[in-house]
Amino acid sequence: MALISPFLPPGTINNVPQPVLTAKTLSLRPWTAGDTPVVFAAHKDPAIALWHRRRIEGLEESQAVIAQWAGQWEKESGASWAVCDGKGLVVGRAALSRINLFEGDGEVGYWTLPTARGRGIASQAVTALREWAFDAVGLKRLQLTHSTRNKASCRIAAKTGFAFEGIKRSALRHEDGWHDMHLHAAVSATPSG
Repeated sequence: MALISPFLPPGTINNVPQPVLTAKTLSLRPWTAGDTPVVFAAHKDPAIALWHRRRIEGLEESQAVIAQWAGQWEKESGASWAVCDGKGLVVGRAALSRINLFEGDGEVGYWTLPTARGRGIASQAVTALREWAFDAVGLKRLQLTHSTRNKASCRIAAKTGFAFEGIKRSALRHEDGWHDMHLHAAVSATPSG
């Protein structure tokens, strides 16, 4: 017999359609097939490929990735949003991966297109995602990891309330070799179950 019950029950996430989230000047919406060219172009960017370890070779693969993101919602293992500016143009991605309802945690990830960097977009998107994960879903803990070489992600983590917890040595292999990873986390103030 289990000594603890799941922190959140199955169906906590996928019992409703994936919502549109709002930030100060942005909206975060589910990806659509019409976003295929944007996802393809984003993954051609060297910085996105460096920190996210993936290149997409064509529009067909881009469509498959978008379908995979939608499938994660259904499985309650992840959630991915297109980050859009005030005109509705996609400027980035915000996502939760490794969602574990039993433990009540997940991992935040994001990227911004080259033309959108330096405008606070990632910080706004991560804040909206954190608020949704804690307030609407009820997760207890979110973590954010990034290469120790990625100074911009370290600044975003600090701006969005993810406290530095330590360094994971040789934790992730990128195209240029093994990277030490900073571990940041945010914990909900809501009483735990």
